[in-house]
Amino acid sequence: MRVVNDELVAVYDESGVAVGAAPRSRVRAEGLWHAAGVVLVRSPDGAKVYVHLRTDTKDVFPGTYDCWAGGVVAAGETPADCARRELAEELGIRGVPLEPLFVHVYDQPPMRCHNFAFEARWDGPITHQPEEIVSGEWLELAELRRWAEDPASSLIPDGRLGVLEWFRRFEP
Repeated sequence: MRVVNDELVAVYDESGVAVGAAPRSRVRAEGLWHAAGVVLVRSPDGAKVYVHLRTDTKDVFPGTYDCWAGGVVAAGETPADCARRELAEELGIRGVPLEPLFVHVYDQPPMRCHNFAFEARWDGPITHQPEEIVSGEWLELAELRRWAEDPASSLIPDGRLGVLEWFRRFEP
């Protein structure tokens, strides 16, 4: 795993409670529990989800597709604030209400993360952050489900678990 920057991120315990902070490089190297704020961006009618291709320079899961806009919770930041910040940085989406969904845990050392999931509805322009996103497109829910259920697809592993949980909870 490459470390692009070494910002101070929130460290969590196994149960999902923030307990301190550490440099991102230490969190990655030592497999420390941390958290992310992630947002599923859906079309206003709910029929499509925005999916994007991550750059090859991402420090984890480079070059994979993701249906969640998001990132690591910074020290002193709430998961909701993180989700809003990341949505604005990665996709240029600002001022949209975020609906809290659930927390899903990804525990595949050295990645150990509590993913605080949110949903937003959006029909405006999308502006990719070029350092993090190569391209993106709207995908029908049925196609996203097929992709998520296919372990050979290039969907990001933690995002796959999150969207499968989303389908389990919210879609028949």
